[in-house]
Amino acid sequence: MLDQHNYQLQEHLLLESLDSVSFKVDIPDDGACVFTGKMAVYTGPDQHFDDQAGHILSLGLPLAVCDKTAAKLAKAHPQAIMITDSTWHYDGGGCC
Repeated sequence: MLDQHNYQLQEHLLLESLDSVSFKVDIPDDGACVFTGKMAVYTGPDQHFDDQAGHILSLGLPLAVCDKTAAKLAKAHPQAIMITDSTWHYDGGGCC
């Protein structure tokens, strides 16, 4: 934070940064996983949801998912799985 008094600014200036991490891996046939901070939340009648593709969602608990998985889950199960908007923050957990 650059405060307006010490740096002769008209207003305080918040300095932010963006960290990026990349891994060289084979790209799946259905495309690359891109994480933009979307979360999938299972709201159905059971205690958990298994899409048989490696994603197990517990009832009411958000799970970080890539955009590709978010789109698939939203399309296949719109009444049972809620997908959040992108937050552009990813902590490394979740699918893929």
